[in-house]
Amino acid sequence: MSTSAHRLSPALVWLMSFSTGLVVASNYYAQPLLHTLAATFDLTPASAGIIITVAQLSYAVGLLLLVPLGDLLERRAMIVGMTILCAGGLLVSANSANLSLLLIGTSLAALFSVVSQVLVPLGATLAAPEQRGKVVGTLMSGLLLGILLARTVAGALSSLGDWRTVYWVAAGVMLVTAAALWRMLPHHHETAGLPYHKLLASVFTLFVHEPVLRVRALLGAFSFAIFSVLWTSMAFLLASEPYHYSDATIGLFGLVGAAGALAANAAGRLADRGKMHHTTWAGLILLLLSWIPIAFARESIVALLIGILVLDLAVQGVHVTNQNVIYRLRPDARNRVTAGYMTSYFIGGSLGSLLSAAAYSHMGWNGVSLVGALLSLGGLVSWMVWRHVGKGHPALQAAAH
Repeated sequence: MSTSAHRLSPALVWLMSFSTGLVVASNYYAQPLLHTLAATFDLTPASAGIIITVAQLSYAVGLLLLVPLGDLLERRAMIVGMTILCAGGLLVSANSANLSLLLIGTSLAALFSVVSQVLVPLGATLAAPEQRGKVVGTLMSGLLLGILLARTVAGALSSLGDWRTVYWVAAGVMLVTAAALWRMLPHHHETAGLPYHKLLASVFTLFVHEPVLRVRALLGAFSFAIFSVLWTSMAFLLASEPYHYSDATIGLFGLVGAAGALAANAAGRLADRGKMHHTTWAGLILLLLSWIPIAFARESIVALLIGILVLDLAVQGVHVTNQNVIYRLRPDARNRVTAGYMTSYFIGGSLGSLLSAAAYSHMGWNGVSLVGALLSLGGLVSWMVWRHVGKGHPALQAAAH
């Protein structure tokens, strides 16, 4: 049995970071391909949206039902097994002859892609305490890059072959990655000693007994909602007057957002120095300020680029800080803490997407900017009201020193 005394090598940290980004990317390959998929399966553009909906719902189920198993099962076998099953879902999608098979493949890939949320708490567990923030930041950099670059990669591979090429290549790379994880990950088994149904119930119990988790989950929900408000409607803006950009060009904007990965490492290092409150303040204030240049996106593409950069930096700063805080609360329940936090995070993102689409359809880009600014203000006010929660927590006091 491995313990937290095991120290991560730089090579293993980077492999885990790459793996985290690779598996989470499987949820986003379809987004730039929806027009092509609609033509292939004789769907209307609106009907093709069910592919994205199925991915989101399956991911939510995985967060609730699979991630807590990390506190019960041996981690290496669980991670490798889920990675292989995620690749299996991609292969089903690649071979789909009809929409039903594509939806089955999509749901399988999304369900098991939550392995990324098992890798992150494992990294936090294996890291030395003084390195934990840096390690979590590096893993979250990989996750962010996976989310943002999946669209760009999917568009490029589709242009080289067809939409099936995207899934074939992704599945192949994932199987190779699973083999590398099996070889390099240490055997690690720390069991909560609970039957499965009590393990799931304890996720909700943690919210009752850990006020810090409640506050950080709320901030996470706000931050991902704000992120989704921008990215859900930005393609509509860039494809319309005055830009009329192609899908390939729109996909390149993900490269700008990828700079947010820089904030993940910086926030992690500051967390190692006990500066969690400082990075939270900075991130929430920057989130609000980012909507000033974003509001002028129709008049200036430079303003939009500046806004994207600031917003993504701030979102990742808040998210990585939240994770570093919650991982210090209950070391024996990191996967269940992750499941609870990420479910809240996901709910926030889903609501942000719905609000963004509704705002754009009724008020255009001004409505999107207004919704984003109001949510940013809501997150900042929430932090102002509840920022003192957890200041007396022994684990957080120890981190500050």
